[in-house]
Amino acid sequence: MKDGNPVFSKMTSVRAFDSDTMTVEGTIHRTAILLTLLGASALWTYGMALQDAMPFMVGGLIGGLILALVTIFSPTSAPFTSPFYALAEGLVLGGISKMADLEYPGIALQAVMGTGGVLAAMLALYRFRVIRVTEKFILGVIAATFGICMIYLTHLILALFGIQLPVVESNSGWGIAFSVAVIVVAALNLTIDFHSIEEGVENGAPKYMEWYGAFGLLVTLVWLYMEVLRLLRKLKD
Repeated sequence: MKDGNPVFSKMTSVRAFDSDTMTVEGTIHRTAILLTLLGASALWTYGMALQDAMPFMVGGLIGGLILALVTIFSPTSAPFTSPFYALAEGLVLGGISKMADLEYPGIALQAVMGTGGVLAAMLALYRFRVIRVTEKFILGVIAATFGICMIYLTHLILALFGIQLPVVESNSGWGIAFSVAVIVVAALNLTIDFHSIEEGVENGAPKYMEWYGAFGLLVTLVWLYMEVLRLLRKLKD
């Protein structure tokens, strides 16, 4: 893959056949719509009792995965699938945030603010070319992201047998350092997302790729929020 986020692997290969092409402004508007849908959905499950929210969380998890795969393999479906993906992810994040807040009141809002702060910082660093997204940079972020995926996959498999990787869940120094490293990698993926959207605009990608770009950015932001929330829980522990 050319880019760290698999959603953007087709961005530079798709071109429009008419004048109605992808724009940065259009992608920003689509991203705002998806974030609004995700937030509304999250607030809905957040306001429920946990036992009532659990079926919606499970449904959102399964539905979100299916919708993500459909969108990745069929970018033309993004205008239809990405809003439903945002709603599905909101169901999951709302429930998870509620569980975190019951344990540590106010932690979910802190995670939202932290995620927004990272997004703003990475956008500024990319905009002013403090961070330059080169081929070597992309390959390095891809390698780091793949390594994290392998660690989480191993953790998931071991958890089925009642075993946990201390570095993933532990609030020790190593566990906190791991979470910080994951957040850094997720943040760097944001710059690759910005770069991919910019390339799509420069290459004259068709209009529906605005939804595809917004969807890809949302995938990274959901991951980033989860990691910020995990780090805050470790720090409070």
